[in-house]
Amino acid sequence: MNEHDPGKLSALLVRARSGDAQARDDLFAAMYGEMRRMAGDLMRRERPGHTLQPSALVNEAVLRLLKGGTIERAEDRRYLFAAAALAMRRTLVDYARKPGARVFHEVLELDQIVAGFGLQNLDIVALHDALERLSAIDERRGMVVTLRFFGGLTIDETAEILGVSTATVEGDWRFARAWLRSQLGVPHE
Repeated sequence: MNEHDPGKLSALLVRARSGDAQARDDLFAAMYGEMRRMAGDLMRRERPGHTLQPSALVNEAVLRLLKGGTIERAEDRRYLFAAAALAMRRTLVDYARKPGARVFHEVLELDQIVAGFGLQNLDIVALHDALERLSAIDERRGMVVTLRFFGGLTIDETAEILGVSTATVEGDWRFARAWLRSQLGVPHE
């Protein structure tokens, strides 16, 4: 999140919310680099030979954001990046659910995936379903996982986006990891 100017994004968002189409285009152009980094991180965690490319993931996420009226609802840039991470998550899940998609059921330790150790073949649909259940119980904790895993954000960046302390994110992260382990059948260490 450090590659862009927060003031510039905020100003573009205000103009885009007022209906300025050029500002909307400029806003997504300014966000593209960070969204591309997020997508690249996500795709490195996918199975070998995955046919969806990071740029296609970003493009689909942008389309979802535009179709979903995200600009009109966005209070600030933090909301936009959270919505982008969620749009990428939904795109990957929809892609995995397509007929003929190879589904892997190897269960991987969530902490290792998020730490970026290069592990692959996570059952993205099972993770999505578990995250939906978690979000129904506690929306913020579900968003913490979405931002950390699908957005590739650090604890500090996640806290900034959610407008909470890093201690709150750390606690939510610990709870969510334990809860997801139990839901995905991953043994506790």
